[in-house]
This record gives sequence, C-alpha cells and structure tokens, in this order.
Amino acid sequence: MKNVAVIGAGTMGNGIAHTFAQFGYAVHLIDISQEALDMGLLAIVKNLDRMRAKDRITQTQKDETLANITPFTNIKTGVQNVDLVVEAATENSDLKLRIFKELDAYCAKETILASNTSSISITKIASVTNRPDKVIGMHFMNPVPVMKLVEIIRGYSTSDAVTELIMDISKKLNKVPVEVNDYPGFIANRILMPMLNEAIYALYEGVAGVYEIDTVMKLGMAHPMGPLQLADFIGLDVCLSILNVLYDGFGNSKYAPCPLLVNMVNAGKTGVKSAEGFYDYSNSVKADKIAKQFV
Repeated sequence: MKNVAVIGAGTMGNGIAHTFAQFGYAVHLIDISQEALDMGLLAIVKNLDRMRAKDRITQTQKDETLANITPFTNIKTGVQNVDLVVEAATENSDLKLRIFKELDAYCAKETILASNTSSISITKIASVTNRPDKVIGMHFMNPVPVMKLVEIIRGYSTSDAVTELIMDISKKLNKVPVEVNDYPGFIANRILMPMLNEAIYALYEGVAGVYEIDTVMKLGMAHPMGPLQLADFIGLDVCLSILNVLYDGFGNSKYAPCPLLVNMVNAGKTGVKSAEGFYDYSNSVKADKIAKQFV
C-alpha cells in the first residue's frame, strides 16, 4: 500500500499529506479550492523548512517529500488508483457523509476509506457506503508531523483485517496507534473537550482570567499548553462542533458548550486561524513563534 489520497488541504489535511509523503507514500492532496491547495502546500514547505533548520531532516528528504505530493482539485480524478483515502475535511457531519458517498462511487472496491474525524460516528459515515467493512477512523493529532498518537476508530462493521492494516500503516508513519470503539468523541475528545469547556466556563463565570487559568494548568498540572490556548490552537469552532456531538450523542448536560464559546464562534473569533480567540494572534511574528513550538 503506497498510494494515498488525502481529502482537504487545511491544517489537518496538509499535515497528514506531509506525514505520508515524508515516509515514502505517493500522496494525492485533494481540495476543491486551488487557493486552499496552494496554502496547504505552502504550509508543508514551511514545516519542512523548520524541520530542516532543526536538522530533523536533510535537504534531500525535504525535496523527496515534496516530490511525493500531487495536488488535485477534482476528487474523482484524485482518488483514482489509490489504496487508501484519508478524509480530513471540516468537522461537519453532512459534509463528511456527502464526501464518503462520492468516495464510495469513485474509488476501487478494495480501497480503504478512513476519516480523520475527531468525534463523528464512523458507523454513521460507513452507512452511506457499500463497503462499511472498509471504513475506519484515523484520527491524527495536531500538528500531525510531530504528534505521535493516532486514534484508530472501529465502526460497527469495520473488519479485523482493515483495522490491523491501518494499525500497521500508522506504525510505519512512526506513530503510536491506539484502537478505540465508535462512541461520541472516542477517547481523546471525550476527555479533552469537557476540560477545555470547563476552563471556558471558569473564565465566563469570572473565576479567573485567561493567563491565570492557563498558568494554573501549565505549572500545576505540567500541561505543555494551557486549555484556553490549546482551544485557540485547535480552533474554537472545532471545539464547539465536537462538544455539540458529545451533547447530542449522550444527552448529558455536562457536555453542553459554554455560552461564551458559542458567542465567540458566532463572532468569528475562532482562535489562531482567525488571528483572535482567547489570545491575540494578529502579530505574524507572534503567530509564527507559536507555530515553531510544535514543529
């Protein structure tokens, strides 16, 4: 299995494409927007340059990684002759279901279809295809080239053979795959998102300020990043979407998104990607310094 298609050239998509390409896979990076593709490829170049500057890769490895990536704006063309598709589109259920219907129609019958979803049911996604045994969750962590964990989510019908194959591929990417079952939020976000939400509630209720909340968690709990800064880095809109999935899936009020989070997302303040969230990222030097902490 050496040919992979990645759907979506955003933060997660370009990171996944970067990682597969760095380990010798031929990658088709697909996005309907040429601008998004250009920005995704530029992000890959910048991340490779940072790795090169830190002597983590050689110039030859950088060049080979970039040569392994081919961009496409047409999904039907882009998924031809690939063994695995990893969908990394926006965390929106309707969008993902539509994409998987297309993938099922366009891909060869033996092609495995994976989703990088951080919370949406793999069983639900698989239900719109004629290959539910070949649909699986492959949830990478951000930033993908650096973070070791990959949550491997088995849908209700995902086969043992496909699960074992995706676990093995993850190891070949120098990742640590962890198999989990298909319930809202899986493991990572079922535990992480309530913590972030509680930090936002603490701010909303005036218990402490942004700096104070993040400092307590960094210095008191040895977290590398405070929960509010982490929420900015993930994207407040993504956090809201995942909390809504948890709330709808379990019907438990402990997952209800904080009103402050809802208001910030409605106002377009989504964190690093909008240059403003709980912190101000409008200064490009500051934003670049934040990025360099991770790559």
